[in-house]
Amino acid sequence: RSNVRVLCGSNWSLVLQGQWMLEFYAPWCPACQQIEATWESFAKESERLGITVGKVDVTQEPGLSGRFFVTTLPTIYHANDGVFRRYRGSRTLEDLQGYILERKWEAVEPVAGWKSPSSIMMHGMAGLFHFSGWIRQIHNYLTGTLGVHVWISYAIFILATLLIGLLLGL
Repeated sequence: RSNVRVLCGSNWSLVLQGQWMLEFYAPWCPACQQIEATWESFAKESERLGITVGKVDVTQEPGLSGRFFVTTLPTIYHANDGVFRRYRGSRTLEDLQGYILERKWEAVEPVAGWKSPSSIMMHGMAGLFHFSGWIRQIHNYLTGTLGVHVWISYAIFILATLLIGLLLGL
């Protein structure tokens, strides 16, 4: 049984309380696969370290990756009572433990308030990422289920975008 907490859109706010280390990953990402065993070992030490270790699959949670503005994989964040810091250190077990035990996170500049995952701005960003996933599902339905050619699907989205812009403009 894994000690890593899996976070999703409905329970991500757990990171706003207590001390967390949170990894954003994708199952297909070679760098993410490379640190998977280290992350599991780190989670086994979480109780001794006084933290909770979590992970987010960006392929399943596009809204949550948008909320944290994840652009590279894997991305690791440290959170302490709602204050977020991006971890940019080495991904060895010793360095991850040292980051917590030696309180190295205190020397790292926190994420700016407007870019904080709990801010209104990042809530909107999460909505945009979620919307893009919805558009991808519609595209897959059109091309996969209905058998519409890919370019026709693109044309439908282009026309929909133009019509929405026209209606908003009026």
